[in-house]
Amino acid sequence: MKWQYRDTVLLLCTCAFFVTYFARLAFSPVVPFITDDFSVSNTQIGIALSGMWIAYGLTQYPSGLLADRFGEKRIILLSVGGTAVLSFVAAASPVFVLFCLGVAGIGAVAGLHYTVASTLLSRTYDDTGTAIGIHSLGAPAAGLIAPVAAAWVGVRYGWRPAVALVVLCALPIFVLFLWRVHPTEPRRPDTESTDRSIGGSFVSFLVRPTIAFSTCVAILAMFAINGLISFLPTFLVEFHGYTPTLAGIVFSAYFVARGGTQIGVGALSDWYDRDVVIAGCLLLGMVGILLFLLDSGLWVAFLAVLLFGTGTSFFAALEPKMLDRLSESERNTGFGVFRTAYVVGGSTGSIGVGAFADALGWHRTFLILAVLFAASFTLVAINRLFRLGY
Repeated sequence: MKWQYRDTVLLLCTCAFFVTYFARLAFSPVVPFITDDFSVSNTQIGIALSGMWIAYGLTQYPSGLLADRFGEKRIILLSVGGTAVLSFVAAASPVFVLFCLGVAGIGAVAGLHYTVASTLLSRTYDDTGTAIGIHSLGAPAAGLIAPVAAAWVGVRYGWRPAVALVVLCALPIFVLFLWRVHPTEPRRPDTESTDRSIGGSFVSFLVRPTIAFSTCVAILAMFAINGLISFLPTFLVEFHGYTPTLAGIVFSAYFVARGGTQIGVGALSDWYDRDVVIAGCLLLGMVGILLFLLDSGLWVAFLAVLLFGTGTSFFAALEPKMLDRLSESERNTGFGVFRTAYVVGGSTGSIGVGAFADALGWHRTFLILAVLFAASFTLVAINRLFRLGY
């Protein structure tokens, strides 16, 4: 098949997502080094990481408004370039407060990318689920490389060079996107965002039954996902006695599993019922979380990784479902509302898991995460079984 311009757009959007996700994952493998350097607790580092994810979620909706006014290309370039700059700020921070501000800033600029890129791809491809599934490969690709690279650099040179790796990834992608992607025309170039009743528009989308229902499903699962991603290497070190490097390898395996399944999940949801695919993924994810608690060797850990990775791929079916329900003119704004609501709601998972681990221990914490996945599965199953239409 002949290479087309739309393939270039998809490839570079995926690479841009790789950069923004790499930046958010570079911290997890070196959390023990950061806590030691700044003399802070798991709860405190959890607050910093939750701040990053909350900021990431809060910019999903504004990113759609900004793309309508300035065009998608400019917003994606701002996201990639800003991620590089603020990663350097976090790596160079002499005090914990400045580190927290840098981490939150990374989340804010990284959050500008996904909604805008997904909307751009939905206009470029008819098979939205497949395109978004491929675009989402940026996350598992970052997950494959970031944990091992950050852990290796962190052990040998310290956590600061490990975090600074983001800059090396971001610069070439920024240049390629600037060079190879054509300028995109703004949808509403002459309209001030403040004149569009931002708050009213946000609420009007969020109260739609289909969006509200899917947002609740996503928040429950996202809390567990964010919390586990933030602390999985630390859990493996403290609960199972893994070395930081081995924990980083298992962490990377999760993203390999996710990357290997989410294209299939997206394509299957294009061909079959999206709710059935979503429910099946959530059920597998719950089983995967429970398997992490078993101490029966690496093969159990990798089985848990496979199941949990498949479980977290449900977004490749849920997000196209949302885009299906929105008109083309609503997609930047409406999809941004959905992304902001569930990412912000689920972003508290990092601080939640950090606090649970300090207060209850890792065993009970993972049981709580499994219950959250079970609740998401139950909601989707009831919706599909009784054909409620949400």
